[in-house]
Amino acid sequence: MRILLIVNTSASSVTARARVVIHKALAADHDVRVAETARRGHATRLARGAAAEGAGAVVVLGGDGTVNEAANGLVDTPTALGVLPGGSTNVFARTIGMTNDPIEATGELMAALATGAIRAVSLGVVNGRYFLFHVGLGFDAAVVAAVERRSTIKRYLGHAVFLSAAVATWSGGYDRHRPHFSARLTLADGSARTVGDGYLGICLKTNPYTYLGEHPLDLAPGTGLDSPLCLVTLRRLDLPTLLGVTTAALRGGRRVAGRRHVDVAPEVDTIVIEAGSPLPYQVDGDYLGEAEHLELRWERDRLRLIVPAAGGSSP
Repeated sequence: MRILLIVNTSASSVTARARVVIHKALAADHDVRVAETARRGHATRLARGAAAEGAGAVVVLGGDGTVNEAANGLVDTPTALGVLPGGSTNVFARTIGMTNDPIEATGELMAALATGAIRAVSLGVVNGRYFLFHVGLGFDAAVVAAVERRSTIKRYLGHAVFLSAAVATWSGGYDRHRPHFSARLTLADGSARTVGDGYLGICLKTNPYTYLGEHPLDLAPGTGLDSPLCLVTLRRLDLPTLLGVTTAALRGGRRVAGRRHVDVAPEVDTIVIEAGSPLPYQVDGDYLGEAEHLELRWERDRLRLIVPAAGGSSP
């Protein structure tokens, strides 16, 4: 099989040794070409070009943002996406069952390729940008923006950067005294509902939302590669609400929906977000800016994905 290996050399877990080992392993059975990303959006263009040239797969060694970019370049093409964990958290790779080590995960990827473990999966899309696992609205996106401003130390401090950015944003950089958005939802059964007074929103395409070290934060148990979206909205941003949701998520997520000031809407086809002022949002861990109007929807079978035998995160 012809494979393009996209490498983000700036990603937290990518080393020169890992790149050489992975390239040699893949090249033992496949025709492999390597390309490095040079700027934001580059992986999308590289993946799209590989698909146009007839590559069988694009394999990404990088973080979730690079994986997202490559996926956007492969939508509705016969070229499959393969994922190797190279970032600080690697949410999507771990969600589909990959070991959180790039060299070990290469063995899992090669086994999946050998057995033809490639399947079509659904995606979410927000204002034209496809996403693999989630979109963050409001406070969540403001934290991601703060993390990106600390990108030079993120590679070395990992999750500590996220925690410090969350504390700094909550204590001084984000308006916690008024709601920021409302959401109009169309559910998979055709019914509609509205969620108002949103301070923080997470639209999930898969579960978990993220990981704290080895511990998954399960906000939407039952949401997987083949299911519609799930919108989790916090209608308060006080410490009891934030800590309560985090604790429930660390314990498996079943009690998130029962918490006060928290709305959980599973099985959602479309979401329209209206904000009274520019609302920060992030897609698969990449901050995309601010918008006053966002449209999110679920789209079935838009991407071919290489999935290890134990993976899939189906509900």
